[in-house]
Amino acid sequence: MVENKNLLLGICGSPRNQATEFSVRYALNYATEKFGFETEFWTVRGKKIGFCTHCDYCIREKKGCVQKDDLQELYPKLENAKYFLFGTPVFQGNLSAQLKAVMDRCRAIIAKKPEVFWDKIGIALALGGDRNGGQEPAIRTILDFYIQNGIITVSGGAFGANLGACLWSKDLGKKGVEKDKEGLRAIKKVVNKMAKLKEKN
Repeated sequence: MVENKNLLLGICGSPRNQATEFSVRYALNYATEKFGFETEFWTVRGKKIGFCTHCDYCIREKKGCVQKDDLQELYPKLENAKYFLFGTPVFQGNLSAQLKAVMDRCRAIIAKKPEVFWDKIGIALALGGDRNGGQEPAIRTILDFYIQNGIITVSGGAFGANLGACLWSKDLGKKGVEKDKEGLRAIKKVVNKMAKLKEKN
């Protein structure tokens, strides 16, 4: 599959259509309107996603994952995109189980093609009901996935979005994050930095 060098894939790790989904879509819309990215949205919501069982089928066979669930539709999208935005709600101080399962199951396409993610570019956002509810640990987990697999990580810079975009819903869902001006500004900062790298590629 040929990589689309203008495609930003946004993955929403929330099982609900609330604050995280709003935030990911907000970022994708901004990237399109401000910088001309092509964008695609994919959500875990309503999807059947099994956990990685470390069966090693993907290692032995080099044919992808033995589980034929809804991640089969995501794998080609991951291969096709040049840019990634992973967004997650905070569950128990870190990312959602659904997004973690997506990341774990990427082992299957990496085993098939080890360089599948090399030199792609990734940003992250996390959203919590509390101001300091685990957003940065969640973002770090996403960034660790990027680093481990050869994806170039991008933050918003030292002033306002140090690791990625942290948002605060005040437990009001979409309505709460719509009022989080600092969080929405942080989204723009990480997209701006990603767009600068896009110009150099």
